[in-house]
Amino acid sequence: MQPLQPEQATFLLETGLRALNNEHRITRKVIEAIPLDKGDYRPDEISKTALDVAWHLAGAEMFFLDSIVAGEFNPPRGGRPDSMRTSADIASWYAKAFEERVARLAQLSTAQLLKVVDFRGMFQLPAVMFIQLSMNHAIHHRGQLSTYFRAMGAKVPSIYGESYDDAQARKAAQGGAA
Repeated sequence: MQPLQPEQATFLLETGLRALNNEHRITRKVIEAIPLDKGDYRPDEISKTALDVAWHLAGAEMFFLDSIVAGEFNPPRGGRPDSMRTSADIASWYAKAFEERVARLAQLSTAQLLKVVDFRGMFQLPAVMFIQLSMNHAIHHRGQLSTYFRAMGAKVPSIYGESYDDAQARKAAQGGAA
């Protein structure tokens, strides 16, 4: 494989930032869809609660973005803080943290984007390549979380297309049959 060229790194950052912003909007909508009184729901005893999945989703994304900016991966900081008691708490933190991280990410130099970073001995890639890995991770856990919704009595929001629940709400708002 040929080394990544500076113009390729810049292209990956620009396209990655557009994609990150779009995925962030969707992820926040999924986190906000957790009913405030259902955060402790888990499909079985070995599964994480909905709030713990939401925190992992939001926290891991910030871990990836921080690591890209720092040019190194340091161990994560632990579990969900006690202050993150509801989906609204997590969604609010996620929005603020994302804005701060993306602003720093956008300022990286070409040299920083091209710096080869080791991810726990599994991957050694230019830092900019971890934007996609971060999104893949988020999409995976967002899908996991969305599978909890109907079982907990919540509505599934639209993700990449209109969900059944959003279609029903739209039809009801238009005066049609639900």
